[in-house]
Amino acid sequence: MSSPPSSSSGKALDFEAASKSAVASVESLKLKPQDEIASGVQVTSFSEIVDEVTLHFQLIRLAKQIFVWIGCNSANLGNLYAAAPTRPNNTVSVTSILGGASDNTGSGIARRLVLKTGLNIIVACNIPKNNSMLEANAEKKLIEKLIALGYSRPKSQSSGPGLSSS
Repeated sequence: MSSPPSSSSGKALDFEAASKSAVASVESLKLKPQDEIASGVQVTSFSEIVDEVTLHFQLIRLAKQIFVWIGCNSANLGNLYAAAPTRPNNTVSVTSILGGASDNTGSGIARRLVLKTGLNIIVACNIPKNNSMLEANAEKKLIEKLIALGYSRPKSQSSGPGLSSS
């Protein structure tokens, strides 16, 4: 039995195909320009005077979630809560990530923001726990800003995750 003759032209074609494949792989790994990367993340910071207390807010809008930080007197993270819509009955689940169970400042805000936006919400809240009016007014200012930024769910949409973004 004789083996098929090997040709150098066949090896050259295989090498050429492998080279093209490698070049295509390298091209796909090239970094995107910074403006293309940043377009998926929107950061908004603002301060408001509420009940004679200066509150600072920072919103970080990602593809399917919003991170909110509310603070006063210091730049500490504070209590951290995660909230998300749950199925099948469109309720909201909230859990404490950082902070004690005795101080739930921010958990109600996280729950209501999920209902307002339909997105996953992370809330870091560093406001005094014994001032429920300050918490309510901080939430009011935050929701006003979310609506102004177009992060709230349209009124006609009653359930399910969604968001109108500008």
